[in-house]
Amino acid sequence: METRAGDPGAFAHFDLDRVDSPAFVVDAAKLRANLQVLADIRDAAEIKVLAALKAFSMWSVAPIVGEYLDGVCTSGLWEARLAGEFYDGEIATYSAAYKPEELEEICRLSDHVIFNTPAQLERAALILDHARAGGQDFDVGLRINPQVPTGEVPRYDPSSPGSRLGFPIDQLTPEIMERVDGIHFHNLCEQDFEPLERTWDKVFDAIEPWFGQLKWINMGGGHHITRADYQREKLIEFLRDAREDTGAEIYLEPGEAVALDAGILVGTILDSHWNGMELATLDVSATCHMPDVIEAPYRPAMLGEGAAGAGEPVRLGGPSCLAGDVIGDYRLPVPCEPGRRIAFLDQAHYSMVKTNTFNGVQLPSIWLWDSETDALEQVRSFGYEDFRDRLS
Repeated sequence: METRAGDPGAFAHFDLDRVDSPAFVVDAAKLRANLQVLADIRDAAEIKVLAALKAFSMWSVAPIVGEYLDGVCTSGLWEARLAGEFYDGEIATYSAAYKPEELEEICRLSDHVIFNTPAQLERAALILDHARAGGQDFDVGLRINPQVPTGEVPRYDPSSPGSRLGFPIDQLTPEIMERVDGIHFHNLCEQDFEPLERTWDKVFDAIEPWFGQLKWINMGGGHHITRADYQREKLIEFLRDAREDTGAEIYLEPGEAVALDAGILVGTILDSHWNGMELATLDVSATCHMPDVIEAPYRPAMLGEGAAGAGEPVRLGGPSCLAGDVIGDYRLPVPCEPGRRIAFLDQAHYSMVKTNTFNGVQLPSIWLWDSETDALEQVRSFGYEDFRDRLS
């Protein structure tokens, strides 16, 4: 999978030795710039935009997110709790399946509770009725599967054959649609406008009989709106038309777009040796700190890669015992020597939220930098106790 991000932006001038290692560093100025783009789209199209916590849930910057967007979307009880505690605005919660014992609290926290199947919605009817009788005010939604594959990698494509995500649109019935206030679909992954338009063509035909009845339509995330080459004017026109055609409030739920190119992961070379090519071991791990490198797979961009004087490619890997803990082959901007710092680009989203402590590998600390003021603050560090206390 080829990443379409990796613009160093202000990080090109950031001194990597200002932070400990490993460390995530998020640029508040770039975050604000991304959010401003999303807010401009929202205002021009007269829709609502929610930030997807599953991609980027650095709650210390929740006040910044709240300045620009209409709220957040969450993926279950714990994210909904996080949203209720730190974030402003609406909360839309979708889960592939809810635990019955968690659903009442989810209803209390959420403005939209979105189900994956009509069957689960039906089983939850008594819980929903009880929550409403207790004064809770929320809408009920259904996630549909557009059955329009658009993704480069099948495991990331919700419309792949046999996908469990969303109810197939060719199975919708009037009886199902009578029980929901809104429809949700999420069919994209790091994509631009054309796949959304193609998805909507199929969804439009399937749900057209209920235009005027639906209160809202949530078009999910995966929209790379803040990427420089995204077709924003076409998106605005499309969203306006969708709102007028359907008579419904239109929502987008960008995740990556919120934090695109807003963060780096700083690491240090610990050791190097030769085995058919130059090899280097870092304190940054693919499996522990950037699992999408293995899962997607993809090769993250490096700050300063290929700079003048860079030598032959070096294969970089993490300190874990997993043979496949390999990040990729890079022409380093620094000599391949222990103690040298490097950084991987575009690591604010889907890295910080996925970190783990396999092998007792240290979690990266989290820093907030503002490239406009040069203010730098460590907002979180992790020690042995964080590793110990998640075990037994």
